[in-house]
Amino acid sequence: MKPDTFDVVSAREFAAPATQVWRAWSDPEYVTQWWGPAGFTSPSANLDFRIGGTSLVCMRAPAEFGGQDMYNTWTYRRIEPMNLIEFDFRFTDPTGASIPPPPGVPSEVVRHLVTFTSVAADRTSMTVIEFGYPNEQVRDQSKAGLEQCLLLGFRPS
Repeated sequence: MKPDTFDVVSAREFAAPATQVWRAWSDPEYVTQWWGPAGFTSPSANLDFRIGGTSLVCMRAPAEFGGQDMYNTWTYRRIEPMNLIEFDFRFTDPTGASIPPPPGVPSEVVRHLVTFTSVAADRTSMTVIEFGYPNEQVRDQSKAGLEQCLLLGFRPS
């Protein structure tokens, strides 16, 4: 039986303690270092990192893809320090007002769950799950972008 929706699951281990990997999601200076796939940058991340808070994050496309800024919000459902972050991801305009998502994105909101596990004093495993894609193709595109963000840009220090 075919599932109704498809989820992105991406895991990665970092040579950094959990406190540093956690900061990649909770500190705006860290978010702007890694948010965006290959060639993209993140000029701003205005974080309201608390349950019920909403962060506004900007990703800038490279010139060859139009150079436009794309915005999204992360509205936090759950935060368990050093363990997990659950948030709703939305495509927005620069003010944080919702805009229609790109074709194939499941709905106005994509739920995310990020978990952190200490593997050793200086190693952390992180898993990101994005829920509810309508088909495998859109799921795979989202996973490829996410993995480029996590692999190419994220540099805990």
